[in-house]
Amino acid sequence: NWIDTAATYGAGQSESSLGQTLHDLDAVNSVHLATKVRLAMHGPGPIESQIRQSVTESLQRLGVSRVTLLQLHNSITAGRDDEPTSLSVADVLHEGGVLETFEQLQREGLTEHIGLTAIGQPAALREVIGSGKFATVQVPYNMVNPSAGQDVADQFAEVDYGNVIADCARQQMGVLAIRVYAGGALAGQLPSPHTHKTKFFPLDLYERDQQRAEQLTQQLGVAVDLKEVALRYVLSHQQISGAIVGFADPQHVRDALNYLAAGPL
Repeated sequence: NWIDTAATYGAGQSESSLGQTLHDLDAVNSVHLATKVRLAMHGPGPIESQIRQSVTESLQRLGVSRVTLLQLHNSITAGRDDEPTSLSVADVLHEGGVLETFEQLQREGLTEHIGLTAIGQPAALREVIGSGKFATVQVPYNMVNPSAGQDVADQFAEVDYGNVIADCARQQMGVLAIRVYAGGALAGQLPSPHTHKTKFFPLDLYERDQQRAEQLTQQLGVAVDLKEVALRYVLSHQQISGAIVGFADPQHVRDALNYLAAGPL
């Protein structure tokens, strides 16, 4: 009963389709909706006006008056634009920043909880997480890059997310794992059209993850369902509250439920 979407998914089409379907099924009050705001700091308007416009449009597309969770979709770094679309700690925490507006939207009843995307620089993320003001984070965590949930060696080949899940645990935050299947590489899927153009998880990363997935399959044996192992691996982390998985057809839903029923590894 938890559905994750965002204003940028399909340029709003994800929210529109979801809203229409929930109303067709008379299921609006049976689910919890989570959506996101991505700010363009060189775009029109200050932070507050951008957030309000994004949330207003999201609620309209979803056909609801509130969501359960509103999350910041930008990365967080020491300085603004240190990474693509990243915000600084000050952009988030200081007067006139994201937190101030998110909390006001909470008071107005437009969202029940507020959260973050834990992508960016670990030190900056720790500072924002350490504020204790956010209820959740969504963070990349999977078998080929578990660095958000454990310490890794200095020579680790990919982005080191700095074991930020431990920081979240100290703040008693909910942790939602994203990229559970490494953009499809751990599910034996071809790269999506999004992977061919995204600045955040590009095609060359998918190709490296695909090679690692092939190595894991060889190590575990061809009889092992790597999709099952990958999901149960994520759910085995004690601080992870849920795994956000994309579904393309009903069988994917049935598979995920079967993996969940099998329990953590």
